[in-house]
Amino acid sequence: MNRSVLLQRLKHEWLLLLFAALAFVLAILDPHPLRDHQRWLRLPTLAGLFGLMLAIQGIRDSGWVQRIAGALVERAHSVRTLGLLLVSMTAVLSMVLTNDVSLFLLVPLTVAIGDMSNLPVLRMVILEALAVNAGSTLSPIGNPQNLLIWQYEHLPFLSFMRTMLPTAGIMFAMVAVLTWCWLPRGRIELHTQAESQPTSMLLGLLSLVALSMMVMLMEHGQPLLGAGLVIVPFLFEYRTFARLDWLLLATFAAIFLSLGHLAELPIVQAGMNTLDLEQPLNLYVGGIVASQLISNVPATVLLLNRAPDAMALAVAANVGGFGIAIGSLANLIALRLAKQPHALGLFHKVSVPFLLVCAPLVYVAWIAMH
Repeated sequence: MNRSVLLQRLKHEWLLLLFAALAFVLAILDPHPLRDHQRWLRLPTLAGLFGLMLAIQGIRDSGWVQRIAGALVERAHSVRTLGLLLVSMTAVLSMVLTNDVSLFLLVPLTVAIGDMSNLPVLRMVILEALAVNAGSTLSPIGNPQNLLIWQYEHLPFLSFMRTMLPTAGIMFAMVAVLTWCWLPRGRIELHTQAESQPTSMLLGLLSLVALSMMVMLMEHGQPLLGAGLVIVPFLFEYRTFARLDWLLLATFAAIFLSLGHLAELPIVQAGMNTLDLEQPLNLYVGGIVASQLISNVPATVLLLNRAPDAMALAVAANVGGFGIAIGSLANLIALRLAKQPHALGLFHKVSVPFLLVCAPLVYVAWIAMH
């Protein structure tokens, strides 16, 4: 990518520029040693994202996504049926492969289906972003905040799932209803045959191996090793490296750096100390509001040592993944992978009301269960 093209692209990367500017201003106003900036940057998380993005880009370049998309379209009876299938797949995968991995797999598939049919891609991707938040809520390995709280509480795997089941159930039921009501009725229409797409069996197999290896090493706390090893299958596939969304990685780096610093400002810490988190409603609302401001993973880190009930915080942080896009980094991944115009505006028109309805329903269910 030459300099003029890069500058042209940067004009549209307002999220990257915004958080990079915030990180710069905070570094000037509140100086910290280099080791703090390295901690906020969360290099293991960035390494994990890089490995996942590279493996999924290889799968996309192999042509397998287009083939699978064509097979799904040909077997679907209606747009709504296909939509429910996709959100269900997204939710289930997020329980096992984490929310980010699920989106890296399903959003390219959804875009490919939209390219060859009348499926409304942007609506579907927004629904998948909601579904991945709902599905990952149930599993202790579904998202970073759950993993953190699971390790903190030392709960058995199934006990964690039983505790989160009512919350995840309400979330997914709402996503399913929204999918059925928001997607157009009528049959799915195939415009382009998937068989016309060139495919590479070797690249597809290498990419699947790389993806499996990356997920396994991330599960065992070795994302840096995984990122190093995942490069090997692509050493002779330079075009896959060239197509990688490097600016997305830079955006996440800026978000981690700026929000990590923001969460540790004395004024923010002082504000947290004034909250009476012994009150269930305060903890619930505080977790959701903090997630809307600094994303649900930093919010969990910020509140975990102050929360008298870590599982109540898990509920709040997962609900806080809805609403503003920054509430969950999975939202930003989904919208970025979709590459659809006006995506952020439509996402907020749907996700903010979704949060306003979901939050009280989940709270009533949680209080009733406890």
